[in-house]
Amino acid sequence: MTAEPGRRTLADVTLADLLVSTAVIGLTLGATVVTLEQGQQAWAFGAARVDAQQSARAALAWLAAELRGAGQGMGPRAGPVLSLAEEARVVLHVDRNRDGAVAGPTETVTWRLVGDVLRRDAGGGAQPVVNGVRALELRYFDARGVATTVPQEVRTVAIVLATAPDGASAATPSTTMSTRIRLRNR
Repeated sequence: MTAEPGRRTLADVTLADLLVSTAVIGLTLGATVVTLEQGQQAWAFGAARVDAQQSARAALAWLAAELRGAGQGMGPRAGPVLSLAEEARVVLHVDRNRDGAVAGPTETVTWRLVGDVLRRDAGGGAQPVVNGVRALELRYFDARGVATTVPQEVRTVAIVLATAPDGASAATPSTTMSTRIRLRNR
C-alpha cells in the first residue's frame, strides 16, 4: 500500500513534529488556565465590592432612619434627642414604650466606628452592622445650618460612609456614600 501524494502517514511524523505540537497545546492550555483564573479573581473582587456597597447602603439607610426618628415619643422634658455628637460616634434616644421618658438600655442607641467595623449598640452590646468601613464622618448642623458639636443644638446630620470589600488593600478604591438628615423630632 502506497501513500497518496501530499498525505502524511503516522510513520512520517517525526519526534520534532510531536514536540512542537505538544508545546503548542501546552501553551494554549496554559493561557486558557491563566485567563480563567484572572476571570475568577475579577468576578470574586466584583462580587465582594457589590456586597460591600449593598451593606454600606443598608447601613446608611438604617442609620439615617434612626437619626430621623430620634426623639420619637419623647415629651418636651424627657431629655435630649442626642446626647453625644462626635465625628465617628453618635448617641441618640427614642422613647420606644411611649412613657414620656427615655429609660432603659433599649431606648438609647449608639452608632460608632470601631476599627473598620460600623457598630450599633441598642442595649444588647455593640453589634456589627457593616465591615470594611474606611471612613465614617458625621457632621452636625444647628437650625441655621452652622456646624456644631453641641448635641442639644443639632437639627441636621450629614453622614459620609466610605467602604471597601473585606480584605481589600489600601490601594483598592473605596465606595463613598453620603446623605443629609433632618431630625424630625427637634
